[in-house]
Amino acid sequence: MKRLPIRARLTLAFAAAIGAVLAGGGFLLYHHLANSLDRTLDQSLRARSAGVAAIVRQGDPGLREAPPAPVADATGSFAQVLDSHGTIRDQSPGLRQQPLLTGPLLRRAQAKSLLIARAHRLGGDVRLLAIPLQPRNQKLVLVVGAPLRSRDQTLANLRSELLVGGPAALLLASLIGYLVAGAALRPVERMRTRAAAITEQHLSERLPVPSANDEIARLGATLNQMLARVERAVKRERSFVADASHELRAPLALVRTEVDLALDLPRSAEELQAALRSIGEEADRLSQLADDLLLLARLDEGEVPLRKEPLEVRDLLHDVAERFRRRADDDGRTIDVDAPRLAVEADRVRLEQALVNLVGNALRHGAGTIRLTASSEVDGVEIHVADEGAGFDNGVADTAFERFTRGDLARSSGGAGLGLAIVKAIVAAHNGRVALSTDIAHGADVVLTLPATPALPDLTRDQHGEIAGDSVADGSLVATKGKE
Repeated sequence: MKRLPIRARLTLAFAAAIGAVLAGGGFLLYHHLANSLDRTLDQSLRARSAGVAAIVRQGDPGLREAPPAPVADATGSFAQVLDSHGTIRDQSPGLRQQPLLTGPLLRRAQAKSLLIARAHRLGGDVRLLAIPLQPRNQKLVLVVGAPLRSRDQTLANLRSELLVGGPAALLLASLIGYLVAGAALRPVERMRTRAAAITEQHLSERLPVPSANDEIARLGATLNQMLARVERAVKRERSFVADASHELRAPLALVRTEVDLALDLPRSAEELQAALRSIGEEADRLSQLADDLLLLARLDEGEVPLRKEPLEVRDLLHDVAERFRRRADDDGRTIDVDAPRLAVEADRVRLEQALVNLVGNALRHGAGTIRLTASSEVDGVEIHVADEGAGFDNGVADTAFERFTRGDLARSSGGAGLGLAIVKAIVAAHNGRVALSTDIAHGADVVLTLPATPALPDLTRDQHGEIAGDSVADGSLVATKGKE
């Protein structure tokens, strides 16, 4: 059954339902007609018995000489009068000299009225009604009857019509169901045909959606939405591959050039060392790019296990600031940390990697003081990494977290454009979100929002890695040039 086409299954189900309805309706009609005919016969027998009983009680000449009753003419009924011994006292003309009731049936009829629905008498099936009579102190039994031939013939005719007309009606209904199912599934077939023609080179095409607001139209709309998502994903993948190829081509070309120059021209030891250092730097760049791409791919697939634990945000920001302290000193920059005691549930290594990317970007592209701050908000803990540089305009902010995306020339020197994409992937893996401030007047500001957890014990690391209490009451650490 499951291997049949949907149209055939719908037709079979429709035919089964219609067949059940026809069978049930035919059964009810047959029995309703049978009961109606039986009630008509019973009423005729009661009317006939009342007329004959009046004749018997009056002592008239008898049934043989009495004129036939109108009911008898209509139904072909007959009557017979028996005494207590079963002897025929009187009967309608044409009946055999054989009592209609004998034995137990006669004794039951002497006690009370008796209706026999079907009995074989007079060479056929008849319906009998027997009532007791006591005219002039005589115990008699009046038996009236009618043949069932007409009733049975009427039911037989109906049965034949049902057996012939029922299958014909079922066949017609099945054909109509088949055509209706085909019409209902025609939009699905059109969508299937169009879907079979859509290839990866023609992902912009969409399935035809019927105008009716039904299940098939909603299915088509949903599939078109899915095709749109697939198209965007394929475009991102192609763009990703193209950008990755471009990023790999530049360092590889430089490495190739340095090697060719070192092999083709006589060079001094210092020049060879400089070439090797350049090759090593490009190799590091290639290695970092490969690591970033691998990390993004694993984060996309959920293959990077996160070892979440309660983290003190203030301590984490201190550690990141301390990591960049010497580099900030060399650039004449300052890193300020201002955070109260707040805790988040996160993987320390991955969250620190995200903050390192942001602080590194601020040192590379920004200017002035870098501020690492945290605050408690309604929807979690907000961590800000801000500088006093040119900031992000609206156009850059919309695409800054896409892979291989760089800002304007003031903020795009070096790098492959994967830092913010990695930050976004790490924060998303922690069920958080990241955003950029577009207020250029106040510089660049990257905001990380993470789910909050209950605060940890009040332990803080100082600049030398020693654990202290609340000696840094305001949670600030300032790394300035010349401080050790």
